[in-house]
Amino acid sequence: MKTISSCVESIVLTQPFLEEGLSQGIINYSALAHVLQDQVSHQLGRPVKTGAIMMALRRYNDALSVSKPYYGLTSLLEQLGDITLRSNLTDFTFRNSNTLIHSQADILNKIKDKSHIFYTFTRGILESNIIISSSEKQDVLESFKNEDCLELKENLSAISLILPKNNTKVAGLYYQIFKRLAWQNVALYEVISTTNEFTIVVEDTVVDNAFSIIKNLNKV
Repeated sequence: MKTISSCVESIVLTQPFLEEGLSQGIINYSALAHVLQDQVSHQLGRPVKTGAIMMALRRYNDALSVSKPYYGLTSLLEQLGDITLRSNLTDFTFRNSNTLIHSQADILNKIKDKSHIFYTFTRGILESNIIISSSEKQDVLESFKNEDCLELKENLSAISLILPKNNTKVAGLYYQIFKRLAWQNVALYEVISTTNEFTIVVEDTVVDNAFSIIKNLNKV
């Protein structure tokens, strides 16, 4: 059975920025209650007073303040490791095929002695991505000349962050990263991760802002 509290919670949960505003105390309960009144009334099928919605918002925020920050998250953020910035990158998107792995083997053979370059390969269900130092662009085009290139994007940079060994045991780390980037209007071109490393790829126009955000993640 739906209640005012459950309706309010379901609405706030689908709007992360709204939840964040409540947790930081920058949203007026009365004003928000008026905004939500029609939506809550529609979900319940009856008129609902704004005062009742305000009470539900306060109860929700009280519970929010108890559960956040996530257990262990503050400590985890303080343990974040080195940050590495790599610029002048190119991203290739290829349609998956039966020969794609052979094309990948060819480019790997060409760059095997170039330890200084940046290279990642990610295979999805329908397509695969290669991000590589732009100096190797022609080698990639040659190795994948028989593949279907869906997209090619240049002028990219990668910001890599070393994560603490226990990062997989604590909830909320990636949420903190994506939330702060979104709040500063930083769009991500690609996201790459291994167990203990996290990399975002962004356009060069926003790399300075993105680097500053990643650098200050431990300031919660």
